[in-house]
Amino acid sequence: MKKLIKGTHHINLRAKGEKNFDETVAFYREVLGMEEVRSWRGKDGSPSIMLNTGNSLMEIGAGDDALDQGSIRHFALATDDVDACVERVREAGYPITKEPRDAVLRSDPPLPIRIAFCIGPCGEEIEFFCEKEG
Repeated sequence: MKKLIKGTHHINLRAKGEKNFDETVAFYREVLGMEEVRSWRGKDGSPSIMLNTGNSLMEIGAGDDALDQGSIRHFALATDDVDACVERVREAGYPITKEPRDAVLRSDPPLPIRIAFCIGPCGEEIEFFCEKEG
């Protein structure tokens, strides 16, 4: 069977209005250090931006419409330093919902990891994920 999926292209976040959009963009750019790839205004004049996550993109758009989708539990951002991510998020005033901890995924073969979770400006749950050498 032909492999159809070759990776994640982008994650999309919908900010509630331009004030939340600005806060969300600042969080991902200034707190987590993601760089802008492109930005634009939609037909209704609302701003959107794409930021580089390192191996995919994050698209953030502003709108006044409420989204009731909620089918994504969380998304994980790959990092080599979970603790530094948590410290930057904490300093920026966002809640840490699960402090950094080491764990082992009970996979075959087992995978040692370090993880932590926080809540971002749109209410999104973010996992910081580091694969450790076994």
